[in-house]
Amino acid sequence: MERMNELAFYTLAGNPESPRELLDEVRTGEGMGFGSVFISERFNVKEAVTLSGAAAAVSSEMGIATAATNLNTRHPIVTAAYAMTMHKLTGGRFSLGLGRGIPLLLGMYGLSPVTDAEIEDFVGLMRRLWRGEMIAGHDGPAGRFPLLVLDAGLDEHIPMTFTAFTKRSLELAGRLFDAVVLHTFFTDETLTRSVETVKRAAAACGRDPAAVRVWSCFATVGDHLPEPLRLKKTVGRLATYLQAYGDLLVRTNRWDPAVLARFRADPLVAGFRGAIDAKATTDELACIAALLPAEWLAPAAMGTPARCVEKIRGQFALGADGVILHGATPAELAPIVAEYRRTRPSGRFDRLVPNPAGC
Repeated sequence: MERMNELAFYTLAGNPESPRELLDEVRTGEGMGFGSVFISERFNVKEAVTLSGAAAAVSSEMGIATAATNLNTRHPIVTAAYAMTMHKLTGGRFSLGLGRGIPLLLGMYGLSPVTDAEIEDFVGLMRRLWRGEMIAGHDGPAGRFPLLVLDAGLDEHIPMTFTAFTKRSLELAGRLFDAVVLHTFFTDETLTRSVETVKRAAAACGRDPAAVRVWSCFATVGDHLPEPLRLKKTVGRLATYLQAYGDLLVRTNRWDPAVLARFRADPLVAGFRGAIDAKATTDELACIAALLPAEWLAPAAMGTPARCVEKIRGQFALGADGVILHGATPAELAPIVAEYRRTRPSGRFDRLVPNPAGC
């Protein structure tokens, strides 16, 4: 089966009952022809290093990327060794994907917000270690380290991915990283603007813009799924984002902040304990849906398989190099992927490799 390297999925989307679900999802996704699988991290049963190894063990062709893990929750030598182990284990299919993390959560753990300088310093350390360098007496934004070394015999390039949101982060990604993952529920205008920002930043520092792959993270929820599940995957997911970092999402999409204020002031939302997509009942989700404008939920693939495929193709037309079908398992995406494959343009994506940050 021809692999569709322009398509990916997130494994263990949302709040899985068990991390073992990943095993069947990865097997199924690879069998359906997905190009790659992305692994998000939550500090419960979704620890990224363990999940990466499991994904590698049950796949042989798909690319694998973290999107994202934090750079400040592990010692740099541990992260470098993890990435090198995955790189060798998968035969080059792995991309180390980083993100800033949620500042509020990091603060609760006693960790400082991640700065641009820290990210740049950390990326430099990773690439030097993967080339087999011995780094002595490093004192930089990523920390002070008397000695860092993996193996002097190494000389490897491991593609790196960055999950970016703001203009500043997108510019940083264009300068430093091999791929960029955007956020779910970005409007068409925000997607186009984000792609242009990444590519322009890459070109400005002498890089080939086409070599930096930009992934749209696109909520894909077909109407073949039961309505309660669709509500959870659309209304519930957007509402949870608004709970966690609503100001940032609203500002990025240039939405009306007064709508966010009304959403937060609603008694159901204001008194809700926990993540809405994980805890809300179907009736509660229906009430919350009334608080969200239709245009806020519009940046998603919903409806029949043909309509979903039309929306997915729209992401490529807006400039995305790849589309992550977000919020559903491969099995739930099956009729949509079958329709996409049936009408897939021949030759358009032949330049893409399975590694989601490779070129």
